[in-house]
Amino acid sequence: MTTRLGTRLIVLILGDILIVFGGFLLAMFLRMGIEGGTDQILTNFGLPKIIFATLICLSTLYVYDLYDFTVINSRKELVLRIMQALGITWVLLAVLFYFFPILLVGRGIAAYSVLIILTFLLSFRIGIHYILGHPEFGEKILIVGDGSVLADTTHAVSNRRDAGHRIVGFVASDHLGANGNNGNGTGNGIPRFGTIDELESIVDGKGIDRIVIGTRERRGAFPAEALLRLRLAGVVNIEESTSFFERVTGKVHLDNLLPSWLIFSIRPRDTRVRTVFREALHRGLAAVGLIATFPAALLTALIIKLESRGPIFYRQKRVGKNGKVFDVIKFRSMMVNAESDGTPVWAAKDDDRVTGFGKFTRRTRLDEIPQFWNIIKGEMSFVGPRPERPYFVEQLSEDIPYYQYRHLVAPGLTGWAQIKYPYGSSVEDARQKLQYDLYYIKNQSLTLDMIIIFETVKTVMFGRGGQ
Repeated sequence: MTTRLGTRLIVLILGDILIVFGGFLLAMFLRMGIEGGTDQILTNFGLPKIIFATLICLSTLYVYDLYDFTVINSRKELVLRIMQALGITWVLLAVLFYFFPILLVGRGIAAYSVLIILTFLLSFRIGIHYILGHPEFGEKILIVGDGSVLADTTHAVSNRRDAGHRIVGFVASDHLGANGNNGNGTGNGIPRFGTIDELESIVDGKGIDRIVIGTRERRGAFPAEALLRLRLAGVVNIEESTSFFERVTGKVHLDNLLPSWLIFSIRPRDTRVRTVFREALHRGLAAVGLIATFPAALLTALIIKLESRGPIFYRQKRVGKNGKVFDVIKFRSMMVNAESDGTPVWAAKDDDRVTGFGKFTRRTRLDEIPQFWNIIKGEMSFVGPRPERPYFVEQLSEDIPYYQYRHLVAPGLTGWAQIKYPYGSSVEDARQKLQYDLYYIKNQSLTLDMIIIFETVKTVMFGRGGQ
């Protein structure tokens, strides 16, 4: 999910709140009658209890990714997730009502409410799912440019149906047709409407809402005057392909990236107060995490010691903020001398160097618990790009442009790349993750940090991404 609450997401959340809250309220009146329901509200804290139950339900919908349409590929999956989420919600409520009877709204209301909420929530969500995927709905986009810009923008939009964008066509310079050919063909299944010289008439005739500029040739190919007239007239929104790609995908496109774009679009500079507050918050969270996970850490250490010979903890050199090297601390999950020849090796899926219990600690992220100490010492933050080994940093800096920029901020226990991209073990994976890391560095904020932490909790709960 993106870092901004778009209109569609707000509508989705408000719709769910009305359905869930209204469902409990309607169930109460159906079960207890008008007089009984009113008495429950006025004398027995009925509304606060319903609000509490509603928050539990919305939290479960969030955990099941029902506010992120990028993970929902079909109506069948949507229905399945909703039913699972509501099932878990009512189990949680049943447990809470048993141990804390004061939270109980009223006997029999849960049975009524589950049927009402399930019916209305399924209807509402299926309707939203249909609307977001319908080609006639959404903002009409015209791309100025072709080739890789057209392909990348089209791919980004197709993976974010929930964003409400619809690419209706593209225009290119006079001497280029689709994919560099003359003529009025199509590019990537997108029709070509003509040339850049016809831009204003195309915008007017096709009812375009947004123009995405992707031309790399500035001389003779950039329709400055036409775009200026359209912009000043307030006829259409205009956006560079780099900014559009970032906003839709949540990552920075390395191939289209210019240093000037980063310079002029970077977040406001950090003040001393803001920096101190952020570091205190992250260290505080790490201290809480260290205390909360202490029993699990003790048990993990004991099993590691019993399972295989060698130390409980594993220290490894990593590159931190401004290129400073530090020792990251983890629970050992590999056999001793896993890199006996001294040459660092990418961790791979089903790595035979990993111990039996090590596979479990990696999948559940238990091996990361000691890194809370790295955060408390100030070598890491709770959120940031994951620290890499010096050997790989040197290699990747030669192969991937802008790779060193990820060291402008402190590395993190978790990060934007970790929740958006699966575990990587190659140069190409590192390149993809860098695009997310640059997005984080450019948009770093407390709100984004909180989103990453919440998403990480979901990832750990469902055992995704560990290796």
